[in-house]
Amino acid sequence: MTEQEEAQQQGPAVPRFKGIESIQLFEDDDCIVLNKPSGMLSIPDRTQSQPSLKDYLAEKFGSIFTVHRLDKETSGVIVFAKTDTMHKHLSLQFEDRQTKKIYNGLVTGKPARSAGIIDEPIAAHPSLNGSMAINPKGKPSTTEYSLLEAFRTYSWLQFNILTGRTHQIRVHMKHLGHPIACDPLYGDGKPVLLSSFKKKFNLAKSAEEERPIMARLALHAAQLSFTNLQQQTLQFEAPLPKDLRALLQQLRKWNPER
Repeated sequence: MTEQEEAQQQGPAVPRFKGIESIQLFEDDDCIVLNKPSGMLSIPDRTQSQPSLKDYLAEKFGSIFTVHRLDKETSGVIVFAKTDTMHKHLSLQFEDRQTKKIYNGLVTGKPARSAGIIDEPIAAHPSLNGSMAINPKGKPSTTEYSLLEAFRTYSWLQFNILTGRTHQIRVHMKHLGHPIACDPLYGDGKPVLLSSFKKKFNLAKSAEEERPIMARLALHAAQLSFTNLQQQTLQFEAPLPKDLRALLQQLRKWNPER
């Protein structure tokens, strides 16, 4: 297979859902921890546009409780409570900032500092429904970031979110001037194309449209830790999905920092 064919195959297709067991990281009598695929809703949306992860869980367990959520295009670790007691227990941890939430994401450009803290309040955007914005009257929001790997036109970062506001990382990175790659709300929404940084890239002779290396929000919930009802600390990690692994491979090969 040629490099071009390999890149063309790394499209943004949503993985076919094979059931809860295929993405399960942990389960006990009180909660279930999953590795959510990109493209799947965490909880039902207003229009019931597609089955959500919570719908599948409710179908399996009958009763399930939402603790937090991930954006539809974000992949990674998510926990649901199976009992009301555990729901309250986990919700308090999230509210009191006692959980640890680590994300990885690709941003456009390279931050001036290799590590930093963004401490800017966030509120609903005054005119754009479904969007958030930096607002002095918003809720306190704190994101720690560190550079893991730099490329010519992108950077691979790690985020530790100390609060859990809607779109927090996305809003804070826009504020920093380096939005998450492929973000349609807070960035330009453009897909990552191999032709944009590989010299002498040519499309197939069939004139078939180039498939993006990445077309979904390049954000992954990598780690989550919390305490159970027995006050034991549980930590979970979701490996990078295939599309993000392929993206990093291509960037390392054709877009290394010079």
